[in-house]
Amino acid sequence: MDQPTHVSLFKNRPFLFLFLGSFLAIIGFTMFFMTTTWFVISDLGSARSLGIILIAITVPRILMMAFGGVLADKFKKTTIMFSTSSIQGILLVIIFLLNSNDQLTFGYLIVLGFCFGTLDAFSGPAGTSLIPKMVPKEQIKQANAVIQGLGQIGFVIGPMIAGSVMEFGGVTSGYMIAAIIVLLSAFFMFPPFLKEGPVDNTIKQTPLRDFVEGFSYVKASKFLMTGILILITLNFFAFGAISIAIPILVETYGGTPINLSYIDAALGVGMLVSTAIIGIVKIRRRGLTSIVGLIATLLVAIAFSQIPNLYILTSLAFLIGFTMTFVSIPFFTSAQEDTDPRIMGRVMSIVFLAMNGFDPLAYAGVTLLVSRGFDIQSIILYFSIIGLLIALVTLWRGKTYRNYTSNY
Repeated sequence: MDQPTHVSLFKNRPFLFLFLGSFLAIIGFTMFFMTTTWFVISDLGSARSLGIILIAITVPRILMMAFGGVLADKFKKTTIMFSTSSIQGILLVIIFLLNSNDQLTFGYLIVLGFCFGTLDAFSGPAGTSLIPKMVPKEQIKQANAVIQGLGQIGFVIGPMIAGSVMEFGGVTSGYMIAAIIVLLSAFFMFPPFLKEGPVDNTIKQTPLRDFVEGFSYVKASKFLMTGILILITLNFFAFGAISIAIPILVETYGGTPINLSYIDAALGVGMLVSTAIIGIVKIRRRGLTSIVGLIATLLVAIAFSQIPNLYILTSLAFLIGFTMTFVSIPFFTSAQEDTDPRIMGRVMSIVFLAMNGFDPLAYAGVTLLVSRGFDIQSIILYFSIIGLLIALVTLWRGKTYRNYTSNY
């Protein structure tokens, strides 16, 4: 539903409901993620178990992300988002009930985490491809900054709430609050509130043909292919490795859930600050900005690998979050501006796959290396150096991406 160009985003009611629902969903997810990681580390006491659980949560993104994009192009995106948030809320209620009765086992967590991740594969592409339908093209960058900015606030608030709740009320209370927040996010995503326009994709063909069409579209674009490589590098060699390393480091250095929440919150604050800057400053050289952001993130990750102090690691987590946003938002915005609306969901599903689908491979790699006796910070160092080499080669060879400019 196109809005007049003079209408402020904050007077666009459907957009307000969208970012409120997204904001609460992220808070709920980060609470679930942090509560689960602490439960596995503290109760099961195994880095290997943590890796398996995180893989179970994230692998479905790889398996189902492309199909999620096909659905986002064929059906109402608001219906998909409302349904997935509602079911995720129910899953969290089940986890809460199991834990409150001391029946939450490793097996249950794998199954329920797998289901939770599967639903994420559908909601991510739907939400991202919905933004261009709700705002005019010249407001897409600002809309992305607002959505991702609130997301980063969620990444700050979620861990702080989870850490505080677990510190005083235990893991069971953490799951209960997460369930309430995710169900509330589903309320704001109720389709009549968002008032989505008609489906753009009216061509009737098989899901396989839909997927092939989307893949061919991306493959034909040097800009999209390079941007996807950059996101894979960021999330495999930097963010994925550090995500699983943080709870291990907190446990190694004698920290508590509060220390874990501080580091996670610092990561989110860094993302929030840089997102606010991106929303205000006009960035024309988006491709170059994205590559430089990747290089900066990996350099900070190398520093992160050398520090044995939780408080200094908290400061470096802020810098990692700050630089990461300069990688993703410029690319996301350009992809949304230039992609055919009819195929938007499939393109965004492939982009989301690059952002999130390679995390479990990082989890698996880090977990395997830790189980073989490698020091966790040495692993981060090796991953970061490899990622930095890829980033430098991309800066040198990726002329089309590096020189991309935008008029908006």
